[in-house]
Amino acid sequence: MSNKEHFKFSTGVIAYPILFVLILWLVFWFEVRFGINLSKYGIYPQTFSGLRGIVFSPFIHGDIQHIYHNTIPLLVLSTALFYFYRHIAWKVLWFGILFSGIITWVIGRPSYHIGVSGLIYVLVSFTFFKGVFAGHYRLIALSLLVIFLYGSMIWYAIPLERGISWEGHLGGLITGLFFALFFKKEIAQPKKYVWEHEHYNEADDPFLKHFDENGNFIESFEVPETEVEIEPPTVVYTFKKTED
Repeated sequence: MSNKEHFKFSTGVIAYPILFVLILWLVFWFEVRFGINLSKYGIYPQTFSGLRGIVFSPFIHGDIQHIYHNTIPLLVLSTALFYFYRHIAWKVLWFGILFSGIITWVIGRPSYHIGVSGLIYVLVSFTFFKGVFAGHYRLIALSLLVIFLYGSMIWYAIPLERGISWEGHLGGLITGLFFALFFKKEIAQPKKYVWEHEHYNEADDPFLKHFDENGNFIESFEVPETEVEIEPPTVVYTFKKTED
């Protein structure tokens, strides 16, 4: 894929994440409006009926606080995903839901596991490790930003608090790391500036020619080779007689 297709804004960068979030809220509104509890469609580990939750669980939330806390991270991380890694964004999303859900189904406690937090952990893990593996300063900066914003989420991937599906979070972290390794060769390379190319010669740069080896500005004044003869201005006086 050419560099022009990387780091290029498009409508889908914002539209797809917003659409995904709207679907989550629509499902939650449907539950509240008609008094329906869809938790039984979540992941129930190690049961045949619980397998359906691998697909349905990300769209189901227990209460308003649950879906609210998941909305902003999902919107931010999925937007970054579509902007920086658009060519594999859909694969990361859908296979992230699938693989993290399978891990939850295998290692989870006998309870219904619901919510999109598993996918959020996929995106956190993938974005961080992908930037590190890429080695490009812009992607590393993105990785550091993700850790700064959501690094504390790592504590929820271990069984510290009851009522939280740490298994789903752990499954998301493992899945994100696996994707970062699997897609390691598909590293986005942003378009380089002129001075970033290997064969760039600073001596040919017209701007740098104004500076010496120590970085001091060189003041140069060019004297014209031929003198231009300037004619003196012509002054015209007008006399006007006054009437007595």
